[in-house]
Amino acid sequence: MHPAPSVIIFTVLSGLGFGLLTYLGLGAINPTGLAAFGFFTLAYGLAVGGLLASTLHLGNPKKALLAFTQWRTSWLSREAWLSVLALVLMGFYALGAIFFGTHMRLLGALGAALSIATVLSTSMIYAQLKTVPRWNQWPTPLLFLVFALSGGAILAAQPYIAFILLLITGIVLLLHWLNGDGRFAATGSTMETATGLGHIGKVRLLEPPHTGTNYLMKEMVYVVGRKHALRLRLIALSLAVVLPALILLAFPSSHFAIVVAILSHLVGAFAARWLFFAEAEHVVGLYYGKR
Repeated sequence: MHPAPSVIIFTVLSGLGFGLLTYLGLGAINPTGLAAFGFFTLAYGLAVGGLLASTLHLGNPKKALLAFTQWRTSWLSREAWLSVLALVLMGFYALGAIFFGTHMRLLGALGAALSIATVLSTSMIYAQLKTVPRWNQWPTPLLFLVFALSGGAILAAQPYIAFILLLITGIVLLLHWLNGDGRFAATGSTMETATGLGHIGKVRLLEPPHTGTNYLMKEMVYVVGRKHALRLRLIALSLAVVLPALILLAFPSSHFAIVVAILSHLVGAFAARWLFFAEAEHVVGLYYGKR
């Protein structure tokens, strides 16, 4: 599928922000006063900035509020509600830490749980789609979660927790790629099943359905070269996992090392998320002879 920058920014930054809010809510770090203001400003900036970026992908951003009305059937709507609840609860928790030097543990724990639920609901927007076999697999929700928690651990200055989570992120990333490469073929979807003409023999495209491109071809039939994808996988794995893990292991007490580690992780996360969308094969491509 076409990797829209707004959606990539949304999924990476919001996940990172809610990951940091999770550690703040669970008391992994207990800042107060100006320090708390700095941590919560960073977390809210990433979470809210990412959510706002997602509206740029809408044809009419003014209709974004309509997402809140479909919570019974839409993971996008559930994500909207969960994100608002998480941000509101963590907002009260932040006020206590900043102005009163107190940490309301129950409130923080609820906010952390809602932050994790928000990340998982974001992942389910994609994991539920049977029409995109590469997304419709069990590692997809886990991939979003470990990226959020590992990046959040780096921002929360938890080097040893971050190191372990980065290793898990690398394993899940590899599983998602390796399992995803065979998902489309495993579904059994072909030109014959797409057209319903398989009973009369092998089907091939005689002429394209139309002379120009359309929305489906632009958004759903994106093709990335195998060599290009392999190169980006190596970049994503190296920068998102290997380099920050080595930096944190070598310099666990250095604030400069944490900055370098999170920048490396962020660049790698963007590369991995670009591939997440670019390599996704929608079954509609079968109608155009692209799969």
